[in-house]
Amino acid sequence: MHINYWNELTRNNFGKLGLAMLCFVLFIALFAPFLARYDPGEPSHAIFMQPSFEHWLGTNDIGQDIWSRLICGAKNTLLVALGVGVFTTLLSTVIGASAALVGGLCDRILMRLIDALIVIPAFIVIILVAAYVLPNVWTLIFLISILTWQGGARLVRAQTLSLKERMSVYAARTFGANKLYIIVRHIIPNLSPILFAVFIHSATRGVFMEAGLAFLGIADISTVSWGLMMHHALRFYYLDVWKWWLIPTGLALSVTIMALVFIGHAFETAMDPRLRVVEQEDWQ
Repeated sequence: MHINYWNELTRNNFGKLGLAMLCFVLFIALFAPFLARYDPGEPSHAIFMQPSFEHWLGTNDIGQDIWSRLICGAKNTLLVALGVGVFTTLLSTVIGASAALVGGLCDRILMRLIDALIVIPAFIVIILVAAYVLPNVWTLIFLISILTWQGGARLVRAQTLSLKERMSVYAARTFGANKLYIIVRHIIPNLSPILFAVFIHSATRGVFMEAGLAFLGIADISTVSWGLMMHHALRFYYLDVWKWWLIPTGLALSVTIMALVFIGHAFETAMDPRLRVVEQEDWQ
């Protein structure tokens, strides 16, 4: 039975809230040049200023406008979410579907590779790499994606194995359809719900890991990052800076992560009718 997942997503209370929050962050990221009142990287002599009409959230230790940096940090966060989501989903699709469709020795080798890589702590590996090469945004996207695709590949493989056994695929083979036709017309369209779930989960993990690494100081200081802002703010915890520097940044990061989590939860509910019934009972 075909399900309109967009309608299911917008009918879900968590889905509507997540979409609204994500659209808000996306709006800020797209219109950051117009919303930011100053150059986010430009220092000044007005350090540690209180919030005022000129500087809505005050300034940091080198006189940079915190509001402008907060607004411009949304672009970097969404870039990481999109990059990690797309790259991880692509790796999961190619490797997971290949293991299921080819089967045999290829399947066993890929699954053993996944078993070996899934136990590697991605956070620790990135920290070790950062000790030698200070990663920029694109390097972080690559590292996070290359170290976290294994779970998605397992999901794609399991779903592909199920799709291979459907009557429509047997019928297509009977009429002489080649593997490329079966993949394009029968496998990939039915994988779309799983791929979207993998994308949302990977994007959420990418935002969380990027912020966590930046919070630890593992980030390119030339970029505007919410995690890096929180890292710098905590260096001046003995001042009143945290009131206008740390809290708004933490709220912005929380809103972004919650938006992705709500969308993922709503989409999971749309795919599983049993969860839909449970949620309706909870909201009544």
